[in-house]
Amino acid sequence: MGRAVEILGTTPGFLRSLDEAKLIIPQRSAGGHRRYSRYQLRIAARAREIVDQGTPLDAACRIIILEDQLEEALRINAELRRDHAG
Repeated sequence: MGRAVEILGTTPGFLRSLDEAKLIIPQRSAGGHRRYSRYQLRIAARAREIVDQGTPLDAACRIIILEDQLEEALRINAELRRDHAG
């Protein structure tokens, strides 16, 4: 967690709150330390950005989930268009 805090410029408490909100669920080392993937760090950075703009954490989490769903839907749509264009 210490390295993630450094990378994001945030606090351990903020990262724990994302875990509690189930926005990101880090892997655990054998010693019980949280380990974050690059994707999870990107999500945490986006959450920090939204919260810093004054949005409550629960709303920020919902925004990120919706953004992720939209990105996935757009990707699937583009794939379907490619498949039917040929």
